[in-house]
Amino acid sequence: MTPIPLTPEIETVARRIIWFEEPAKALANPIRFMAYAMARATHEDMKVIRGYVSDTDFLEAMEKAPPGIIDPRSWAYWHLKFDRFPPPPLPVRTFGESR
Repeated sequence: MTPIPLTPEIETVARRIIWFEEPAKALANPIRFMAYAMARATHEDMKVIRGYVSDTDFLEAMEKAPPGIIDPRSWAYWHLKFDRFPPPPLPVRTFGESR
């Protein structure tokens, strides 16, 4: 995924979406940032983000989203927005080795 630059407008959005860490750290992993954005961004936030994130990058973020960030409703919404219905299962956390 293409890196998302730390501009003043993205910094404002990043501070609101991932409030618990500095914007530079939040943007260091754009796929994780996009997962939080899919779950927490407002329409206005997403308009700013979409100025820097292509459809290809957005789809990659959905494919590689870390588990536990995106809620089921947001997962379904974003997949529907990209004509991916029915959506695949949400990412799942795994612990240890599977047997």
